[in-house]
Amino acid sequence: MKSRRIAGTVLLAVLIAVPFSGALFPRFSYAVQHREFTDAAPSLRFPLGTDDLGRDRFARLLYASRVSLLLAAAASLAALVVAALLGGIAGYWGGWCDRCLTRAIDLMLSLPWLFLLLAARALLPLNASPVTSLIVTYSLLALLGWASPARVVRAGVRSFRDSEFVLQARSEGLGEFRILWRAVLPNLRPILLAQFWTSIPVFILTEANLGFLGLSAGEPFPTWGSLLRDLQSPLLVRPEGFAPVAAIAFSVCCFRLLSPKGRLQA
Repeated sequence: MKSRRIAGTVLLAVLIAVPFSGALFPRFSYAVQHREFTDAAPSLRFPLGTDDLGRDRFARLLYASRVSLLLAAAASLAALVVAALLGGIAGYWGGWCDRCLTRAIDLMLSLPWLFLLLAARALLPLNASPVTSLIVTYSLLALLGWASPARVVRAGVRSFRDSEFVLQARSEGLGEFRILWRAVLPNLRPILLAQFWTSIPVFILTEANLGFLGLSAGEPFPTWGSLLRDLQSPLLVRPEGFAPVAAIAFSVCCFRLLSPKGRLQA
């Protein structure tokens, strides 16, 4: 397990370092069009060639990697905060609060994620800026992605609700919400960490689906999902066109290696 985590950490460091190192070289621009080199083959100047508008595929892949990784991690963190709050309240207080939040969790888990995202993104105005479309996309992912971690958090909090350190905190006069936030949830740190690492590749793959359908960032802003749109004409795709697929697969493998098996610690 330790060697697996080390391998995952090293691979993730490489995955992060390579895209962000591109920011140090001004020539790597995702939007500049080299009209004299449209649809060019890979070369020293353009390692992955250019697209039909003359834009550097390698530069766009580097920028897309930064955007997809950062926003997927931010959406995962936001979803985890909501899950910790709602799942913790449900598991700690129980009663009608637990029943209501459990029904809400079951409802969220039963809803078809992709169709909801497609409907919500389709309602966004066509003239929305690329930044706005990205914020809306990942905000929706965070709002829809809290239910599964919340169920895990609820189960963990219930196991600690009557533990000795909670009873001691109550005897010292601490408020119930403070006990939950300061004593119970920190003991669920391995579980929360596992849910965080698990959610990131889920959000990456979801955005890739949306981008392939043209419902992610608008042009010329690249994400991994929007770069996949070049694969819609398979007969015209050269091997370097599969670079976004390789980047997505590599990132999912990295996060899979980093995903710990959460254990309750008293």
